[in-house]
Amino acid sequence: MITPATTSTNRTVISQLLQLPVLVAALGYLVDMYDLFLFSVVRVPSLKALGVDGDRLLSEGILLLNAQMAGLLIGGIFWGILGDKRGRLSVLFGSILLYSLANIANGFVTSLNQYVGLRFIAGLGLAGELGAGITLVTEILPKQIRGYGTTLVATMGVLGAILAYFMADLFDWRISYFIGGGMGLTLLVLRFNVLESGLFIKSQKQTLSRGSIGMLFSDRARLAKYIQSILVGLPIWFVVGILITFSPEFGKALGLSAPVVAGKAVMLSFSGQVAGDLVSGFLSQSMQSRKKVIRLFMLLSFVFMLVYLLAPVRDITLFYVVCVCLGFANGYWTLFVTIAAELFGTNLRATVATTVPNFVRGATIPLSALFIQLKPALGTIYSALAVGLLTLIIALIALSFLDETFKKDLDYVEE
Repeated sequence: MITPATTSTNRTVISQLLQLPVLVAALGYLVDMYDLFLFSVVRVPSLKALGVDGDRLLSEGILLLNAQMAGLLIGGIFWGILGDKRGRLSVLFGSILLYSLANIANGFVTSLNQYVGLRFIAGLGLAGELGAGITLVTEILPKQIRGYGTTLVATMGVLGAILAYFMADLFDWRISYFIGGGMGLTLLVLRFNVLESGLFIKSQKQTLSRGSIGMLFSDRARLAKYIQSILVGLPIWFVVGILITFSPEFGKALGLSAPVVAGKAVMLSFSGQVAGDLVSGFLSQSMQSRKKVIRLFMLLSFVFMLVYLLAPVRDITLFYVVCVCLGFANGYWTLFVTIAAELFGTNLRATVATTVPNFVRGATIPLSALFIQLKPALGTIYSALAVGLLTLIIALIALSFLDETFKKDLDYVEE
């Protein structure tokens, strides 16, 4: 039975979730994901427009993807440190300005070398958005509902990836880049009214080290916790960075009835991830646990990896359905970033929350290199299976060592 007290409580929760900082963080991640995955959607047409064709579409595509991921790795460190030293808002402003301008510049490229350089710069800018947004949201919301807040942010981000597909379908790939840049610059106007995190302001009044990478390495237990946080996310980016991004190549190896459209595979997988983010977020709140839900989604991911690579699916429609299922299993991305933010004190939280997801994204570089290295001996399918199984085993072991953070009070610092 719904009582007036329950109704009042629900209204309070909704009003807290619809605070301007939460909405701005969510919209910022939408624009972030739009740009991040627009390349996956327009990879083939944009490279063909620059004179790349045949087998070079895969090799040059990996080069561009790795340039973007290298930018994410370097940018993750820079923005993370800045977020703890100068505040969460400095990252939200700086990162969106950089990747918005880079997005627009991507629409003007005339050579492969220009494209590589601009994907690197875009990666630098994209690196700061998610970590700063999640950090801000976890610090301004009560611990009982911060899981809902981070779910909202991540869900909006995934919608950005879906939007990238439709924009690329409606417009030329260059126009699609211009749209992303324009959305980012428009969002900057909203950010002028966002206030800084109270916990960060409180930490500024204390005499302590903030945003120090050295602190992560000076304590063995802290370093282990940091590395384990990164490893938990590896299966997500294996699916996104290899299975989905290069789905046309996998479709060919599987002998599908029709060629796979990369943009459609990306859009469908992220449609699945919207549902996965919502389900994992609400399950976490219901079970009052991050770890149990993450473990469940990891195992689901492995099941759908096996179906994607080994099931005798030849119909293109069924293949796309499997892409949706893989995306759904990737829905623990929200919880993965949230638990990383919750594991560390205020003076290191932005550094960790920003670098951890970007190191996972950057893991695409060694994972794709390993995939390519194994491919001559094992073939496309079994080399991907070997890499996927390796990432899953590592992630499950890492998760088992992490603390449960659902009820953790975040008002503390690292000494």
